[in-house]
Amino acid sequence: MIVDLRSDTVTKPGKEMLEAMMSARVGDDVFGEDETINELEEKAAQIFGMEAGLFCPSGTMTNQIAIKCFTQPMDEVICDETAHVYRYEGGGIAFNSSASVRLLYGDRGRLTPELIEPHINPDNIHYPKSSLVVLENTVNRGGGSCYTVGQIEPIYHLCRMKNLKLHLDGARLFNALVKTGDDASDYGNMFDGISICLSKGLGAPVGSVLLGSAQTIAKAKRVRKIFGGGMRQAGFLAAAGIYALDNNVERLQQDHDHAAILGAALKDLPFVKHVMPVETNIVIFELDDHHHGDEFVSKLNHHGIKCNTFGKQMIRFVTHLDVSPDMISYTVEQLRKLH
Repeated sequence: MIVDLRSDTVTKPGKEMLEAMMSARVGDDVFGEDETINELEEKAAQIFGMEAGLFCPSGTMTNQIAIKCFTQPMDEVICDETAHVYRYEGGGIAFNSSASVRLLYGDRGRLTPELIEPHINPDNIHYPKSSLVVLENTVNRGGGSCYTVGQIEPIYHLCRMKNLKLHLDGARLFNALVKTGDDASDYGNMFDGISICLSKGLGAPVGSVLLGSAQTIAKAKRVRKIFGGGMRQAGFLAAAGIYALDNNVERLQQDHDHAAILGAALKDLPFVKHVMPVETNIVIFELDDHHHGDEFVSKLNHHGIKCNTFGKQMIRFVTHLDVSPDMISYTVEQLRKLH
């Protein structure tokens, strides 16, 4: 048995998704003529109560486009030090937008108004202009920790009061919505930009959508063109995204349940020093001082279980739609045999 817990990006389209892809109506999206892409963009925008959407190859692109739209050179972006836009997007904030970054240290990646406000720069030529706050929901390095709408709302009000834009890296936003039960449309009332990923827990093979006002998305299209993100007849990919939004959101609860089982099992193992609270589909845990992450990963891989290190002694498991209950049981069984 092979159990791939490295990431929820490893999923493959099922039969029904492939059928939807093969029957897609396509056209040249750079000319705005791909019917399926247009449908996906409109659908995603409606879900979150926003005016428009833009289909892109990746979440890195949607995030970087948003940052480019919401900043000017010499501005500063405020985010948590664990943020994907800072750690895992190749230094794109500096390269693409010529902006600096103010890193904060939140609770497992989650920020608060009290944490943000002291780090908003005054209007002084010695400092970069604070112009954008970026939140991540769920937080990857926070072990899938998530915000509620109630926690985001005061950050929104602070940004409005201080004339800052607010962007959400929502790569796993639907995981957060399933966990909290919040209404997706409330997000559209608070954020200037939202990036949602279709190729993680939702199971599509490729793609993310940037959501915003019609004006923001018009600008974003120009930036996407410069970034090389116009994909022509990409409706085949967009069809997978539509299928994912229609069929693969509610089932995310199963992924959360599987992660909870793994988290509970890990807490009972003598070689596990600490397990982050498990909220959604990510499990991050720390091995004791007698075990090394790379060796642990190698041992599990020998038994057909794939995972990644998240530091010298930190390990990450990610559950997804290609992980079955039997696979979870097998993984727990193998973990208990390790020493």
